[in-house]
Amino acid sequence: MQRYFVPDNCWQAEKIHITGGDAHHIIKVMRHKIGDKIICNHPDGKFAKCTIEHMTKDTVVAQVGNWIDESRELPVYVTIVQALPKGDKIELTLQKGTELGANEFIPYMADRSVVRWDATKRQKKHQRFSKIVKEASEQSERNKVPEVQPVKSLKEIVQHTEGYDVKMFAHAEEARTHDYHSLGYTLKQTHIGEKIVICIGPEGGFSDSEVALLTKHHFSPVRLGQRILRTETAGIYALASISYHFEELRWNSCQQ
Repeated sequence: MQRYFVPDNCWQAEKIHITGGDAHHIIKVMRHKIGDKIICNHPDGKFAKCTIEHMTKDTVVAQVGNWIDESRELPVYVTIVQALPKGDKIELTLQKGTELGANEFIPYMADRSVVRWDATKRQKKHQRFSKIVKEASEQSERNKVPEVQPVKSLKEIVQHTEGYDVKMFAHAEEARTHDYHSLGYTLKQTHIGEKIVICIGPEGGFSDSEVALLTKHHFSPVRLGQRILRTETAGIYALASISYHFEELRWNSCQQ
C-alpha cells in the first residue's frame, strides 16, 4: 500500500487534504480511485490507513481509518555529517542512509572538499535533497522523514551536536594502525535512546585542523573496518553497523 508523508496543516479532524506532488502521484501515477486505500504519515511519526473519498485534478481528500501502531525507526537517534563530495555522490548517501534509518543529515564544506556551492546552488541542492529523503522514506516505510540541514561549517556542526551522547568521526588513520578505536566497541558502550553523530570526511580525508577541532569538542576517531572506504560508502557502512547492532543483534539476543 502506497505511503505518503502529509504536512500537519493538511490534517483536519478525520480528513486529510493532499495536494502538490503527492496528489499528482495518487491521481496520475498510481491511478487511484475513490474507495482505494493509502497510508498517510503524520509529521509526529504516527500513520494511518486511509480511504480516498474525493478527488479533483490537483487535490485528494481521504478519510482517516485505522491508526497503525508500528515503529520502523532506529532505537537510537543518528545524525550523519557528510562532507560535500564530487558530483552527485551525496545523493546516494542520502537515499541509502534514509533507508537504513538516519534521522538527520548535515552536509558540510570541508577543507578538502573539491566542490564549492554558492547560495543559489545550496538552495537548489537542499530542495533536491529534501525530495530524495522523502521518497526514500516512503519506499522504506519510515515513520518520519529525516531532516536535511542546510550546508554548515564544521564549527557550526560541533555547536549543533553539543548535547549528543556519542560523537565520532570516521578517520582513515584508524584503519592504518593496530591501536585503533573501533565502531563496534563504541556501539557496545551506547544505549537505546541516545543521540549519535558521526562525521564523514571528503575524498581527501579530514585536514589536521579539522581533526583538532573535532577532538577538542570530544569527537572520537573510529575505524570503519580494515579497509579505506570512499566518502559515499562510509556513512552507509556506519548506519548498517548501527542497525545491525541495535536491531538485529539485539533481537537475536532477546530470542535466546
